[in-house]
Amino acid sequence: MNQDYTSGMALFSEILTMVQDEVLGDQQVIVCPPFIHLSSLAALSKGTSNLAIGAQNCHQAESGAFTGEVAAAMIASVGAQYVILGHSERRQYFGETDALLAEKTDTVLANGLQPIFCIGETLKERESGKFLDIIANQLKNGVFHLSAEAFTKVVLAYEPVWAIGTGLTASPEQAQEVHAFIRKEIAKQYDTAIAEACTILYGGSCNPKNAAELFAQQDIDGGLIGGASLKSRDFVDIVKTFNGR
Repeated sequence: MNQDYTSGMALFSEILTMVQDEVLGDQQVIVCPPFIHLSSLAALSKGTSNLAIGAQNCHQAESGAFTGEVAAAMIASVGAQYVILGHSERRQYFGETDALLAEKTDTVLANGLQPIFCIGETLKERESGKFLDIIANQLKNGVFHLSAEAFTKVVLAYEPVWAIGTGLTASPEQAQEVHAFIRKEIAKQYDTAIAEACTILYGGSCNPKNAAELFAQQDIDGGLIGGASLKSRDFVDIVKTFNGR
């Protein structure tokens, strides 16, 4: 929840120009702004080959008497393509459960959008030693009800909650351990081909200084960038980590 309309548009314009000038290859850049920017950003990015727009959340119902909420169909209607679901802040501050997020996932997919489904453990859960069980349950209860075909449209994002906004970052080895575990769980639920094709992002205080080391890990396919995305130079430098790959 950052930037008013004018400053948000200026930030996106900078990112758009930098991406077009500096980002090489076929990596996909997705910008997920507040709802007030969706329509304008989708229009500005239309026709670009590697930049898409997504929302930060949506409601699970198709429509109805839910004042203040935004439906997946509304998001799709402005040209956005993705929706972030289950971000750690939504889980923590708004009490979003795996069961609710399973509903949201179904609604997002039914409206032709792709969910970026977030999973991750708190510091207490990590220190308990049961953090992989937490991850497995979030997958099972949130997205593993999907058919194999539907699951191929899901992007996953691992957020070690203890490393978000704290200045702490999971070591590349810690992040890789969880990403590899996630991929194995997908293979068990579906098959190896679907597991290998699934995009698994890392979100946890990723910045230009640590991006290359994190993204060099075998099972880390990209980043879910938070604070660093508010500075166009930092954000695009993180994206450029993939140049030439």
